[in-house]
Amino acid sequence: MKHHWTTRTSALIASLLLPLTLSAEPKKFVFDSEAWDEGEPPAEVFVVEGKFSIVAKDGNKGIQIGVGELVEANALLGDSARGSATIEAKVFATKQGRSFPRFAIGVHGQSGYRLTVFPAKKELQLIKQEEVVKSIPYTWTSDAWLKMKLEARKVAEGEWTVTGKVWPATEAEPAEAQFTVEDTTLKGQGKCSIWGTPFSNTPILFDDVKVEVE
Repeated sequence: MKHHWTTRTSALIASLLLPLTLSAEPKKFVFDSEAWDEGEPPAEVFVVEGKFSIVAKDGNKGIQIGVGELVEANALLGDSARGSATIEAKVFATKQGRSFPRFAIGVHGQSGYRLTVFPAKKELQLIKQEEVVKSIPYTWTSDAWLKMKLEARKVAEGEWTVTGKVWPATEAEPAEAQFTVEDTTLKGQGKCSIWGTPFSNTPILFDDVKVEVE
């Protein structure tokens, strides 16, 4: 009798704990600018700093970082992550003379990882907490849509893999990432973000922004 009670109790406890052991489904957000009015960005685009607006370009609408006061403009999108996070976006920017813009996408808030295109240095950079973790040579093409993707994936407790890649928007996504780094200190919290500094005094446009967080 005692053994029978223990077995039933163990099964009950296991059934109660089972939902806690299952991973929650990732939250996915697609920011469709076509549904938004031109002008001030909607509440879904939480502007931290800089001048953002919704504008039309090439028959489509997008999220624009405008010119004016020269700041590192940035905005947060989607829900805050409590684990893995991915952001993908199309970006259009233009150089002017010898002046170039700088732009990025980020995960895990203001102090998380950022994948940055830095044309003036001819570099693609992976940045964490304002420090360049890794950089590679990269030649950016002005006046052409570019796709960017950054992912921070929790592979085990205290273990993360961060990958980043960019490619021309007219081409298929490459299988291999330009950056892959391992991290054991990442907190894995915060929203995804878009960034831009219009050093060239020309707007920077983001479109087809997709966010996935756990």
